[in-house]
This record gives sequence, C-alpha cells and structure tokens, in this order.
Amino acid sequence: TQQRLVHRYAFEELPSNPEVEVEEMSLDGGKVRLRTAKGKALIWRDYKAVSFHQLGVAAFFQDNSALLDLVNSQVLAKPLICLGDGHDGIWNLFGQIGEKQERIEILDWYHLIENLYKVGGSFQRIEEVKCFLWKGDVDAAISCCEGWSEPQVENFITYLNKHKHRIVNYGYLQAEGISIGSGSVESKIKQIAHRLKITGASWESGNVPQVLRHCCAYLNGCLF
Repeated sequence: TQQRLVHRYAFEELPSNPEVEVEEMSLDGGKVRLRTAKGKALIWRDYKAVSFHQLGVAAFFQDNSALLDLVNSQVLAKPLICLGDGHDGIWNLFGQIGEKQERIEILDWYHLIENLYKVGGSFQRIEEVKCFLWKGDVDAAISCCEGWSEPQVENFITYLNKHKHRIVNYGYLQAEGISIGSGSVESKIKQIAHRLKITGASWESGNVPQVLRHCCAYLNGCLF
C-alpha cells in the first residue's frame, strides 16, 4: 500500500547547504497521538520542529540530539536570530546551538502580546504597556503594570523579568526586515498536524519519525 511505501522510503533530512547561510531560525513543538491497546487511554507525545527561514523545515520525535546535530551542521550566521515562544524546552535547545555570544534570542512578539491580553484591564492601559514592549522597554512596561488590580498581573511581570533579555526593539527589527515572530515554524507545525491528526489517526511510536520526515519532505518541495 501507499502507507507501506512511505514507511520504506528513505527521505533525506534537510541537508546542509554551504551556499546558504542560516540567518534566522525558529523552534516549536507539536503533539502526536500514539497507538494504544484497545480500551486503553489515549497517549499524546511531543515532537519538535525547526524552521530554517531560508532553507526549510525538519521535525524530530523525542530526539533532541538529532535536531541539534542537524542545526549545528548548517552554516549559521553570526549573529543568528533565534525565535521562540516562552516554553523553557525551546530555549534550552537554543542554548545548545552555536555560541551564546553569536545568538540573538527573540521572544515571539505575538506570544508576548497574547500574554499581555490575558492580564485584562482597560484598553488604554494595555495599549500603553504594548507600546513600551514594542520598543523593547521592559522596565517601563513593568512600571505600568505595577498597581494593577488584575490577579494575572504578577504572573505577567514575572514572565517579563524572565524573558527580559529576549524582549527586543521589535519596531526597529521589523523595519530592518528581521522576523519578530516564530510564525514560520508554527505554520509548518499546523500543516504537519493536518497529517498527524486526521480523524481517528493514531501512530506506532516507531513510525512517527518517518511520518514526520515525509511531511517535511513535502513541505520542503522535495516530493515533486
């Protein structure tokens, strides 16, 4: 069957291209439903995807070492723009890519503002904080937040302090044509999810890496 052919085919991981320097990359995770015995509860497990904004995408199931090997085999720009959301696992991976002084870690602008809106409060106050964050002025944003009565505000201030070094002058970067969000990898994960989460689908854990390679080969235009 076609499914058996897919599982036997040797899809190539995204190769290193010495002629293309990776200037920007983003990381994110998705979930896949694993097959269980009849009557057993569903099991969902994580996979990670990396988008090289000039080259393509690759995804790995519970194999961070392979992901890091692939990334570090690329020709990485200095500095390298690294985009992600607020999850520790993503930043832990970025911490193993290239040299610290050669990375610019950027907290996804859209995730940042999504967390701001969760705080609540008046539209005027939220817009004031948003304006400071757009310019990368975290201290001013925190000063604005202090004194809010909304219960979520302390969590948001903690979040800002945690990622302070990743909150940049987004307006300047956008004007320079530099990405300020991890939408590149998120859009790829959504497309992979269309394959992994088709109605009723569950997967043998041993087959998941091959299914991910197949999805990425399609997204990278390698099946035409």
